[in-house]
Amino acid sequence: MRICNEPTMAALAYGLDQKNSSYLLVFDLGGGTFDVSIMEAGDGICEVLATNGNTNLGGDDFDQRITRWLLESFQKETGLDLHGDKQALQRLAEASEKAKVELSSLNEVRISVPFITADESGPKHVEEVLTRDHFEDLCGDLLQGLEQPVRQALKDSRVKAQNLHEVILVGGSTRIPAVQNVAKELSSFKPMNVSISPDEVVGIGAAIQAAMIAGEVKDIMLIDVTPLTLGVETDGGVFSPVMDRGTAVPWKATKVFTTSADAQDAIEVVVLQGERPLAKDNKKLGMFRLDGIPTAPKGVPKIEVSFDIDVEGILTVSAKDWGTRMQRSIKIEDSSTLSDEEVQRILDNAEDKELEDEEAKFRLELRYSAANLLEQTEQNLLELGYKAPADARVGLQPKLDAVKEALQEDPDCDYVQLKDAVDDLRFELMKLGLRVYGKQVAPAGTPGPAAPRREGGVAGGGYVFQEEDPDMPGDEAEEAAKWAEKRRKAAAAAKPRPLDEDD
Repeated sequence: MRICNEPTMAALAYGLDQKNSSYLLVFDLGGGTFDVSIMEAGDGICEVLATNGNTNLGGDDFDQRITRWLLESFQKETGLDLHGDKQALQRLAEASEKAKVELSSLNEVRISVPFITADESGPKHVEEVLTRDHFEDLCGDLLQGLEQPVRQALKDSRVKAQNLHEVILVGGSTRIPAVQNVAKELSSFKPMNVSISPDEVVGIGAAIQAAMIAGEVKDIMLIDVTPLTLGVETDGGVFSPVMDRGTAVPWKATKVFTTSADAQDAIEVVVLQGERPLAKDNKKLGMFRLDGIPTAPKGVPKIEVSFDIDVEGILTVSAKDWGTRMQRSIKIEDSSTLSDEEVQRILDNAEDKELEDEEAKFRLELRYSAANLLEQTEQNLLELGYKAPADARVGLQPKLDAVKEALQEDPDCDYVQLKDAVDDLRFELMKLGLRVYGKQVAPAGTPGPAAPRREGGVAGGGYVFQEEDPDMPGDEAEEAAKWAEKRRKAAAAAKPRPLDEDD
């Protein structure tokens, strides 16, 4: 059994006889939802370039506009409110749907619902005349609602409306003349293809797909796209995309990550699907662990994470350590089983939460950056030791304390305090760097001091303090030893982080 995308099945039904490559707009307006697909078809290949839609817009909404108009007209005429009468509402809904269908071929219809209710004066009837123009006025906002999904699908597919070859109409509601006019305008008045009944075209396409799966049809290839972005959770709870939404499948994408802690010997790969920037707001598809990473300073190991999705929609995620060539993987079979309604709901939610998500991501990244800055500053102070001017160290400590204090505040509170504290610390570090490196400038023609040596092979990965240095105070050497021990204990598994270009 396989879940099929309705517009894709419709295009498959029409794309069989396409000899030359052509761009198709599949315009699917059913009873409850509106779906759009941009496809390229020809030479036995159907490729989905982009999809979009509105799960809250369909033919039922057009029926409801007529029903609401009938209720309001009846109440204005008789003073009777039928909103609480379920039987009356059902009869009006049936009459509304019938009127909508008739207006697809007539300019006006008479709506008659006898004996809808009664009062002390006797039975009451609904008798109204609805013209096509009035119907289109009642549904004006619904017609406008058809535009955005089509425009977005064209944008995502990078296909201009004037480059479309034809429009495929799917769903009974596409028989409404006003709906067809919208489709014509959005497609630069390309021809409407209705050679197959809008009510049957999806079923025909699904039958062809079944024949393809069974091997009975071998000269057709259907290329679908990923409905949502696929990626992994990185350090700090950020969603890092690996395979973007709308990627044609089958496809393989690879991204290189690294460790987020010194001496880290394992990572957890959490596979996610969605469009939100924070990991917690996306759907978790699976998780696995890669052990045996050689201990090294954070940022040194390189972990290659690959996403490989086949024509069946089965996703295989693997992680490989470049150093040891050790590899682990997971197979996920439900990465493409979301319905069109669920996908559209996720996309709409991501759009609604865009500003909120941007702020939340900024807060998270600020805290992550501040914590890293603290760690790096404390490490640098130990490495510089007595070489750092005493007054500079004294001036730096309050700035460090201010960042620590701000980090202890509620993550959801005002982030201005933390941002200001980080900026102050960076400024103080810049002044310290100028003083330290200013001292190290050698006279012309004389050798300068040797740069500190990074001991990359030692767990902890810090700079090596030479014990034979007679000028190093004893307490500095003790602090350096403590720091190295602290780094050795940081080998617990953590989330990966994206590999910076400078790493």
